[in-house]
Amino acid sequence: MKKLCVFCGAQMGNNPVHIELVKQFGVWMAAQNIGLVYGGGHTGLMGVIADSVLSAGGYVIGVIPEMLVQKEMAHQGIQELYEVQTMHERKFLMASKSDGFLALPGGFGTLDELNEMITWAQIGYHQKPIAIANKTKYFDLFLDFARFAQKEGFIQEYVLKQIQVIDEPAEFSWN
Repeated sequence: MKKLCVFCGAQMGNNPVHIELVKQFGVWMAAQNIGLVYGGGHTGLMGVIADSVLSAGGYVIGVIPEMLVQKEMAHQGIQELYEVQTMHERKFLMASKSDGFLALPGGFGTLDELNEMITWAQIGYHQKPIAIANKTKYFDLFLDFARFAQKEGFIQEYVLKQIQVIDEPAEFSWN
């Protein structure tokens, strides 16, 4: 079974279209028998993706720092929940349990996780696919910045080509 690591917000955001997008990806993952690996929370879009996968009969693995468990943010209804000490451990464990990465709308944490996986691919730590779901145009400014940084000579073109920008779940490629 393939497992997809999804990065998304611990908040719902202000646009209900983002919620529908996240639900769409969760249902698709379960239908494709793709397990979810995510940040382990029950709040915001993280909770939505986990609940969507679960309600469609899918498998969910969460990885959450102990500090967030103590704040009662852990999702108690998932099949596997790993508690770690640090955010660095969280990203490492999520990456090691996944066959690919997907970014959905979120804040600094989502961008941190996405950028770390892109950086790890850039330096050869993994060759796993990385996708950004941009149907709602949420990541347009991020992608504009990445193209600007490439023009300025700080990001190699091959790195940008490693990032799949998709609208629909079925567009995700494991290659």
